[in-house]
Amino acid sequence: MLGAATALAGFAWDDGLPLKGDARSRRCGSTLMLGLSVDAAGRIDGLGLRAHACAIGQAAAYAFANAARGRSRTEIAAARGALAAWLAGEGPMPDWPGIALVEPALGYPGRHDAILLAWDAALAALG
Repeated sequence: MLGAATALAGFAWDDGLPLKGDARSRRCGSTLMLGLSVDAAGRIDGLGLRAHACAIGQAAAYAFANAARGRSRTEIAAARGALAAWLAGEGPMPDWPGIALVEPALGYPGRHDAILLAWDAALAALG
């Protein structure tokens, strides 16, 4: 998990990205700012982020960033819904590459909002 958190450096913030969104965990105070660009079909083709989050939130952000390219707003929203259901114990682990990194946090509901930050910020950026 810590390795994934430190790998966020590969997705550095870029002020030039045209779409921006942010999210904040009301439970732990973690925040994430996400910048995106999309292609003509509305699929993510560039991203950068700035995370001020716990290691769990950063690991989840890494899983998001590592697999977000090529995905549409509809796909991001569906993944966010599946992730929230899984965290609430109401569904299987979502089909998102790398999300197993945060499975150890299932037993810590106070960190669940931090896990959702990247998806929430992406949805805000994609309007």
